[in-house]
Amino acid sequence: MVYVEVAIAVLLLAAYIHFQRAKRRNSYELDLINRQLHSSEEVKWTLAMGLYLRFKQEEDLAFEGDEQEREVDSQYTKKFIKEDPLIFEDFVADIFERAKGGETDVLPSRQDFGIDFKHKTEEGLFLGQVKCWKDDVDFEPIALIHSNMVKKQAVGGYVITTSDFTDAAKEYVEPLNIELINGRKLVELWMEALQSHEEEIKKVLPGLYQAEPEEG
Repeated sequence: MVYVEVAIAVLLLAAYIHFQRAKRRNSYELDLINRQLHSSEEVKWTLAMGLYLRFKQEEDLAFEGDEQEREVDSQYTKKFIKEDPLIFEDFVADIFERAKGGETDVLPSRQDFGIDFKHKTEEGLFLGQVKCWKDDVDFEPIALIHSNMVKKQAVGGYVITTSDFTDAAKEYVEPLNIELINGRKLVELWMEALQSHEEEIKKVLPGLYQAEPEEG
């Protein structure tokens, strides 16, 4: 009986040591990834482009022949995550709620009047508009958000895009309490949201949490 208890104790100790080694390795690898993401502009913009491709509206390309017309759909590998542009609004709202706190509420597309989501915080109400675009965003969405801020007495607003903003947009927003979030900043917020929820990181990077292979 004593030998059995000793054997169990040895197995538990070995399992604990193995767990600690795997945990240290995973933490080290995660730190490396985080440092790379936070320091590399190229990586951030690559991820921003990936978000655009994931959520962008697909357009059928029509080719006219002598007697026929055919449509060609964009083809992607099944490994890619492809979602509807409207889902992008939920995706961004969830990022804001996780990274900035508070509560978000995505509005129905037919009733948004230029507002994609509301963000209720301790500071007050913020209004957000989301643009899954490849072209730089001009000042018109900013003006629309500002108009809604006045109407709904919101304290601030956001205009979020996978791309960037024109010089006119950046100049227009200067006196307003509206934050412009381009693709790079959106990726940074996304990483903050993932870091605050380890389970989300496990879904995105499951390999980081696999145990080390046994040596032998």
